[in-house]
Amino acid sequence: MGSVRKEMQPRHKKYVICMASDFFYPNTGGVEEHIYNLSQCLIKRGHKVVIITHSYGERVGIRYLTSGLKVYYLPIRVFYAQCVLPTMICNIALIRYILIREQVEIVHGHSAFSVLCHEVSIIGKLMGLKTVFTDHSLFGFADTSAVLTNKYLQMCLCECDHCICVSHTGKENTVLRAKVKACNVSVIPNAVDAYSFTPDPCKRDPNMITIVIVSRLVYRKGVDLMAAVIADMCPRYSNIRFIIGGDGPKMWLLQEIREKLGYQHKITLLGSLKHSEVRNVLVKGDIFLNTSLTEAYCMAIVEAASCGLKVVSTNVGGIPEVLPANMIYLTEPNVSGLVKGIEHAMMDIKDGNILCPFECNRMIRTMYNWMNVTIRTERVYKNISMNKNKPLGVQLRSYLSCGVWPFLLVISLMYLLLQLAEKLYKRKHIDIAKDLKL
Repeated sequence: MGSVRKEMQPRHKKYVICMASDFFYPNTGGVEEHIYNLSQCLIKRGHKVVIITHSYGERVGIRYLTSGLKVYYLPIRVFYAQCVLPTMICNIALIRYILIREQVEIVHGHSAFSVLCHEVSIIGKLMGLKTVFTDHSLFGFADTSAVLTNKYLQMCLCECDHCICVSHTGKENTVLRAKVKACNVSVIPNAVDAYSFTPDPCKRDPNMITIVIVSRLVYRKGVDLMAAVIADMCPRYSNIRFIIGGDGPKMWLLQEIREKLGYQHKITLLGSLKHSEVRNVLVKGDIFLNTSLTEAYCMAIVEAASCGLKVVSTNVGGIPEVLPANMIYLTEPNVSGLVKGIEHAMMDIKDGNILCPFECNRMIRTMYNWMNVTIRTERVYKNISMNKNKPLGVQLRSYLSCGVWPFLLVISLMYLLLQLAEKLYKRKHIDIAKDLKL
């Protein structure tokens, strides 16, 4: 009787989801990792997931990843900072073909920086699909680039069914700059595979205090602060060394500091790292240093805490929400604040006032896991699946609310091109892709 009752219980609905972003593997970063891990867990839950991104070098066409995850690397050239040129109309026929071929029901875009994400979402909306957008970053409001990006984001999110932010600070930021309703924004944090980022205290050098930094070497990550902290601390402490993983346009600054001070033996620059190599670098450290100037949610500090490192970080954006007080030293985003934070951590290590690394790993495992993130994302999909599709006139009125009238002409042209594509490549003549069962 119990088994019959169990069979009668309704199972959760299966969806066909298209993840769209300019940022995906083989590029590395928090957005890429988020898309991959969320997709893998959705597949485990029985959903079908395909990913649309642009080509990376010679990687063009269709590729299959773990669990049959299907990735479309579109033959579109990168314009700037791994993003494609925002034409809005040049890729309509190709994107429409993929969405029909894969029988997509929900388009899930990632990152406000991603042009492709917004294009696929708008095309999907004009085709009657449901759309979700996940924002992974914080933006300012004053400089020219922020003003333009915020206005573009506001235009693109006018018809989005729901938004997801990775922190409460990120939600406030998105609501203000994109002018979306707070009730249409959910907070679902990132997660980490704590089973991959396990501690190994034997790898640490007992005679040295090793400070590890793993970051993209760009201005937003506070590389100028990082270099100033290294220049301040290396001459004053003989038992300190820095291991820095990552690459970027600011690499020259760290190389200059190392050569100028003559501390090649104290400053190790590893360059770009594969994600699979990060854990082997982290376990060598006692302290993890994060110098970000802005951050919605810092995945790196969670991975470091999972490996049992003391975390010293700037108190910016959503970082205070990520780790409990006994795992992190929050400092002001300046050199003196970071130096004091590191010295405080060094003193606690010397006095033995530290958490057991394996206890840290256990705590992270319970706080952040991908399956929990996936289940919460599923609830968003379920809620938006009940939304009714709007006719073109109502959608245009929504776009009009952003105050950029020429954008209505763009949306109208996109709609006409979709109708033309239907005449030339009828939906009924498009072969439906077969599901790969593993």
